Amino acid sequence: MSVLPSGEQWILRGGGYEATVVSVGGGLRGLTYDGRPVLLAYGEDELAHAGIGQHLFPWPNRITDGEYTFNGVTQHLSLSEPARRNAIHGLTRWANWERLDDGSDESTATVTHRLHGEPGYPHQLDLRVTYHLTDQLQVTATATNIGRTAAPYGYGAHPYLTVGRQLDECVLEFEAAERLELSDRMAPTGSVPVAGSPYDFRGGRLIGSTVIDNAFTGLDGEWSVTLTDPDTGARSVLTSNTKWMQLFTGEPVGRSALAVEPMTCPPNAFSTGDDLIVLQPGESHTTTFQVSA
Repeated sequence: MSVLPSGEQWILRGGGYEATVVSVGGGLRGLTYDGRPVLLAYGEDELAHAGIGQHLFPWPNRITDGEYTFNGVTQHLSLSEPARRNAIHGLTRWANWERLDDGSDESTATVTHRLHGEPGYPHQLDLRVTYHLTDQLQVTATATNIGRTAAPYGYGAHPYLTVGRQLDECVLEFEAAERLELSDRMAPTGSVPVAGSPYDFRGGRLIGSTVIDNAFTGLDGEWSVTLTDPDTGARSVLTSNTKWMQLFTGEPVGRSALAVEPMTCPPNAFSTGDDLIVLQPGESHTTTFQVSA
């Protein structure tokens, strides 16, 4: 028996949308509305290259040198981005997830994974992601600390918005107060105002040749990022209420889609403590985001 690189495939339908959820990483392999791609997809016989549709547990983005200190103990994570000596995007992207529901509702799926402790992250979490299609896709991600000690935690997701054409020709709209500046290792070096900068897309404008791979904050509660085809009016929108988001113009995928990554904390939060969530034993944290056409 052969196994697909993306694992088991679960097709969801509802409200004109069709989504494909996979067992590898519990990720989202694609989303369409009336047949039009809303999120960038990858093939069932491919790995989720460039992080397409992946969930980032128990931290998003990067931890510099893979090193942090929590409760007086210094931990060392595997350097999953060796060229920059970072630990990147958590521990569950390539793990096998199981479907929890019975599949009787074709518009909903819940997948789950138990994260056991390992060197660098000696904590136990039960993880759950629910996908639900109505007039949009709602994604609900929950982590529960089932261990005996407090655990540092953050969450992010890695969907790519698309309207079926190159980003250079698309209109981008979002509003944020601050942007993190980064070193050549993608480590935060400070924040700067967005207003009046090349990253100011209030009111919407063409992306053109602008390169973005930065975290933004000052999002004022619920926020949204909208990508629009100016010729057809087709659009893709992601909304959430996380304190942070990362935008990435997708150079590894030929600037064909925009990664919009809701994040509960900024890069390197395990080291800095900035907006870091600490899950006490038995405690849970839930993050939601929505995608619509």
